[in-house]
Amino acid sequence: MRRDARRNRERLVEAAHVVFAEQGLDAPLDVIARRAGVGNATLYRHFPTRAALVDAVFHDQLAETMSAGDRARDAPDAWNGLTDYLGTVFATLAADRGTNDLMTTRLPDVETLRAVHAHNRETVGVLLERARAQGGVRPDVTTEDLLFALAALGRAVPALTSVTGPDGWRRPLALFLEGLRAPAGTSRPLPGRALDESELGRVLGAMGPHRTRPDGGAATADAT
Repeated sequence: MRRDARRNRERLVEAAHVVFAEQGLDAPLDVIARRAGVGNATLYRHFPTRAALVDAVFHDQLAETMSAGDRARDAPDAWNGLTDYLGTVFATLAADRGTNDLMTTRLPDVETLRAVHAHNRETVGVLLERARAQGGVRPDVTTEDLLFALAALGRAVPALTSVTGPDGWRRPLALFLEGLRAPAGTSRPLPGRALDESELGRVLGAMGPHRTRPDGGAATADAT
């Protein structure tokens, strides 16, 4: 790649990261091109699809999340490993709107994201199984139960932190996690049945990315 082409690509990635953080993954690509100081044709020459641009912007950040999962799996106490891992994930969700869109929905054709979703599911499954064996988690909680609840809570993080500050997610996450703990006495079983893996994927896909209102605030996600 020529030096000027490489410089344009770097500008596009930097601009996209800023714009996605501000407006979410549905931000207009021409806004990103203008922010980078290049034309739309240059953007599409480097990134023919939105998915290719998203992958380039978030590749390193998603790799760090996978590393956090690997560290959590090695924790002697599975409950501590799970809570530390989820704390890391939610800190990432709170960092910018684009990351939150990326990690709490199922966006097609983003290669790195597919790997992260699979790794995250495996990490949560391993830690839940170990925590149940260690007596730290109620026995009827499934991996899909946890992933759905975390995605739903994660969707609320941008609105929550805009009101309460950057650490506003800590209290609701702690409250949710306490509900997973194995009760000291007899407890009633959870009602209904858990989602299976296919159903979870369809639910997360229907949640869609955050939309941004004209005034810059977060709008309700469209179920598309």
